[in-house]
Amino acid sequence: MRDLHIPGRSAVYATRAAVSTSHPLASSAALQVLGEGGNAIDAAITACAVQAVVEPQSTGIGGDCFALLALNGRTPIVGLNGSGRAPLAADAQTLLDQGLTRIPRRSAHAVTLPGAIDAWNRLLEAHGTWSLARCLEPAIAYARDGYIIADRVNFDWRAQAAFLREDPDTARMLLVADEAPQVGSRMQHPELAKTLETIASQGARAFYEGPLADTMVAFLRERGGLHTAQDFASVEADWVQPISTDYNGRQVWQIPPNGQGMVALIMLNIIEGFENEGLEPLSPVRLHREIEAARWAYATRDRYLGQETELPLEWLLSKDYAAECRAKIEDFKASDPLPPIDPGHAVHKDTVYISVVDEQRNAVSLINSTFTSFGSGLICPTTGVNFQNRGQSFNLKPGHPNALEGGKRPMHTIIPGMVSQGERVTHCYGVMGGHYQPLGHLHVLTNMFDFGMDPQQALDIPRFMAAASGPVEIERGIPEAARKALGDIGHELKEVEIPIGGGQVIEINHERGSLIAGSDPRKDGQAVGL
Repeated sequence: MRDLHIPGRSAVYATRAAVSTSHPLASSAALQVLGEGGNAIDAAITACAVQAVVEPQSTGIGGDCFALLALNGRTPIVGLNGSGRAPLAADAQTLLDQGLTRIPRRSAHAVTLPGAIDAWNRLLEAHGTWSLARCLEPAIAYARDGYIIADRVNFDWRAQAAFLREDPDTARMLLVADEAPQVGSRMQHPELAKTLETIASQGARAFYEGPLADTMVAFLRERGGLHTAQDFASVEADWVQPISTDYNGRQVWQIPPNGQGMVALIMLNIIEGFENEGLEPLSPVRLHREIEAARWAYATRDRYLGQETELPLEWLLSKDYAAECRAKIEDFKASDPLPPIDPGHAVHKDTVYISVVDEQRNAVSLINSTFTSFGSGLICPTTGVNFQNRGQSFNLKPGHPNALEGGKRPMHTIIPGMVSQGERVTHCYGVMGGHYQPLGHLHVLTNMFDFGMDPQQALDIPRFMAAASGPVEIERGIPEAARKALGDIGHELKEVEIPIGGGQVIEINHERGSLIAGSDPRKDGQAVGL
């Protein structure tokens, strides 16, 4: 139990159902769905659609989606990959010939095909009880009638105001008097409302085929894109077999590549071999080990992830590979820098993650993103669709595993997670923050499993981010004694202004018939239950 003298959040306890999102309007909408008889899938899609309106810096229908599902709270876990591909005509050499060495953010070449709408629809058709039209109703209302700007949304919006001003259409639709909308002010997105209404009335394919799709294709081609009507019509989310590893008797589940979920599993395998007894959660030894595990796991990702064939996944997820990495970690010495992260891979991006568990214990772990805050910043002026810049994750080096190719999915950062013991799912969780996400999964899970924290405490505790090389980014809450000890053994530390990531967790206690939920204080959201 937390110290009630210290400001903070308690975990939310419920019996029937629980929801955790990064925005209170999304949590409320999902809870209303559950109260009206909808299931976890219906609630998760409703919440995600709301966030595509009220958190436009973090997500939108111009982005991608991944999901893990557990029906009735039991294995097998079901996975859905709703990430979009590059246009068929895309080619790294073509861009190199144009003098580019990396894909610019505000470029139609950064726009991969948006997979979210098809993913939502497939989830509902396969396992939901509500129609897509019904799930979109709250989002349409907020886009048409307006919503109130929350604190973290405003914080992120202000940080991007100068970028948004650079494009007249973007500025018109996303700025107020050329500035970010103020906290407490009302914001509307009428063009997006009409697009959502079209999808609701005509179905998900109306987003990918017909007048709406033709309008988006024309807009992207005017900006130099290689997108075609055929590209949009071919968008299709794929059901996938999740990957997993055993962490001290618990099975941790992730979506397979092109997502970076394997990186979280590699980190867990490395850390599993260390003894944590007697360590404090923010002790320098614990932080150092996680920093080092992250460096090796991210270096592995940058070497392999992105290639669609010959990825040695079985070996990379093996305990033997983890042992090789762990053998190179010394408790009182920072490792030498590893190969740097690929150009174009900034550390933190914006995303929304949603966790829902219903009365039947159907569990949904869903994540949706336009990558960078406000994605590419390219907003189709007649549809209100803000396109993702996920194509920036591609590498333009010929022969690189993640090289840009027509029809290929890029290396993807967003990763939903689940945990099971035996046949029962015990945790439905996810962590936001772009490249931070695998490390966030490691940190949150070990907070619960190795240090006895409840879901809220596991999210609250201060964080750090360590890539393959470069300084270790730390939040202000990392204790001074730990900072000094880490510096003394060779780690370069850099305190960040923007909190690292976000996250949601719902724990399912089958014996007690209870749900324990937490929502990250770094965002505006909340966990709620019935």
